[in-house]
Amino acid sequence: MSYLEYTVKSIPSGPRKLLFLNWPLTLLLITVASVGFLMLYSVAGGSFSPWVEPQLKRFALGLGVMLFVAMIPIWFWRNMAGVGYLLSLALLLFVEFFGTVGMGAQRWIDLGFMRLQPSELTKITLVMLLAAYYDWLPTKKTSHPLWVFIPVLFILIPTALVLKQPDLGTSILLVTAGGAMMFFAGVHWGYFAAVFAAGIGLVTAVFQSRGTGWQLLKDYQYRRIDTFLDPASDPLGAGYHITQSKIALGSGSWTGRGFMQGTQSRLNFLPEKHTDFIFTTLAEEFGFVGGISLLMLYTLIIVFCVAAAMANKDRFASLMTLGIAMTFFLFFAVNMSMVMGLAPVVGVPLPMVSYGGSAMLVLLAAFGLVQSAHVHRPR
Repeated sequence: MSYLEYTVKSIPSGPRKLLFLNWPLTLLLITVASVGFLMLYSVAGGSFSPWVEPQLKRFALGLGVMLFVAMIPIWFWRNMAGVGYLLSLALLLFVEFFGTVGMGAQRWIDLGFMRLQPSELTKITLVMLLAAYYDWLPTKKTSHPLWVFIPVLFILIPTALVLKQPDLGTSILLVTAGGAMMFFAGVHWGYFAAVFAAGIGLVTAVFQSRGTGWQLLKDYQYRRIDTFLDPASDPLGAGYHITQSKIALGSGSWTGRGFMQGTQSRLNFLPEKHTDFIFTTLAEEFGFVGGISLLMLYTLIIVFCVAAAMANKDRFASLMTLGIAMTFFLFFAVNMSMVMGLAPVVGVPLPMVSYGGSAMLVLLAAFGLVQSAHVHRPR
């Protein structure tokens, strides 16, 4: 036995697990969060209040949660997948009747020290449940219609509850992430072709239903679609957000105006500059170089997650890691597409960068699950 092996074996089992964490992934998460602190400091005009200080506290708490989750064996989380899913559904139902209303939507539970958004938790519990389901289901039954219907039901129930809040952005993320999990599990491509065809029909129905008694979306959601298709049609109304966002993105050029020198954010032309549109602040101050650097950090996080999933011989752990990586990808892909005018404005935060408690804590807990899968993988 080498000296290193002897030293590792002499460490108690709990602390020893820290040595097996995916430390490059952990450092990447800390780096991305630090970018968020920097941008929140900038949009606050060079102050730690009102956004940086609470965000730092949430990140410290979230990091502790991530390490706690990582130390618990992955089999425990597999057994808890159903419980977590049912808990998230219960919280969504609670929001329906007793939730806090904000910006025209009823999405939050007021805990006093923070507002919890159960739909954020649902994104992760859904991935866990689907991973546990396909870990339990024999591979040869994966594409059987009955065994395909069950996970579809798992996806549609929380999606319907979230859509009723209303929260179109999170609903889209739930359906997309759930579909990706089914694809990763090996469901036949024919089902996805059918869903794609049905999606085209649904989009057609959405536009045809506008102004009728069976209108499928809210009026404000139709206005978002109109704004997406032609922002210049109402530059001071519905198109204001995306118009100002594009101005900020364009004015950043290659290297940006400089830290805390962004006119759109400093002069408050840019709406929601600390949450959904924080990427435009970064692009204005640090330009294309800053934007692409953040995108590279996100890409590296995805690469480390996919590599960990491919190396893991446990089916539940592998599928869950891929599902969390996909959910994380959808977060930043939708947000960046939204602020650049490539997708409608749907209110999806930029992960680890936008101000917000629920998204930060849930994401770090999710990466705790990824770490648990890595630490407790079969060796």
